[in-house]
Amino acid sequence: MTFDVLAMQAFTGLSIFTILMLMALGLAIVFGLMGVINMAHGELMAMGAYCSYGAARFFENFAPSMMDYYVFVGILLAFVVTSAFGFLLERGLIRFLYKRPLDTLLATWGLSLVLQQVYRQFISSKEVEVPTVSWLQGAWQPTDGIALPLSRIFIVVLAIVTAAAVYWLLFRTRWGLRIRAVTQNRAMAGAAGINTARVDAYTFALGCGLAGIAGSSFTMLASTGPTTGQHYIVDTFIVVVFGGVESLLGTISSAFIIGQMQSWFEFELSGSMARASILLLVIVVLFFRPNGLFATKVRR
Repeated sequence: MTFDVLAMQAFTGLSIFTILMLMALGLAIVFGLMGVINMAHGELMAMGAYCSYGAARFFENFAPSMMDYYVFVGILLAFVVTSAFGFLLERGLIRFLYKRPLDTLLATWGLSLVLQQVYRQFISSKEVEVPTVSWLQGAWQPTDGIALPLSRIFIVVLAIVTAAAVYWLLFRTRWGLRIRAVTQNRAMAGAAGINTARVDAYTFALGCGLAGIAGSSFTMLASTGPTTGQHYIVDTFIVVVFGGVESLLGTISSAFIIGQMQSWFEFELSGSMARASILLLVIVVLFFRPNGLFATKVRR
């Protein structure tokens, strides 16, 4: 195996890692803070993708001269729309189902089916694509045998910036201090004067917004359909559990490991065998470390 092949496979794994990380970060925050199993997280990713699709159509029809900048508007719109939807979802449904994980799972699963039908009915029953802006077309070729698509490089940079912003929010701001306090000990945080209900609402909105960013970046890799999110929700949960529910570092590391494994296994095996092999390895690791690779000790 030549160096060029090794480099291309590693970069493919990095591309998979970015989508998994963006999806899993939001889920890890929600799951770690509130213990909510949000089965509609994949549909929120699709919502973000449709926001980018809508932004592309708007610029194409009303501002074609600024078409090269619709990507940034699409990312911002995806974050705002999915965050707002997540906030309303938490206030209108999720907050009544805390400490009832089975009810939460069933309710959000039902919501995912409703959202899929809404996408079919009001957007498109077929998959839609967004045009690639001119400055993201083509590839960067450091050598004759290596071609790295510019769109994927952009997604990698977006994932790094997003992860850095989440880290800054959680570990360098007072709001992040409140989130970590509620995660570690909800009763004591409430006794200290922290409005835990407000923390829950805004944190759930943040997690949904991250799924929207993941969906927006996904449009640069593939087309989007009503069931697009379902293809990623299982992998996202695997990433969160494999890395450790309360550990953002574990989530990022787990996404990187699984992304690289998927790239290399699919190169050597068929797609179904690669997936089965990854699941088997995850099961073996969780057998010895049931709390995940980077589980943190928290008080309940």
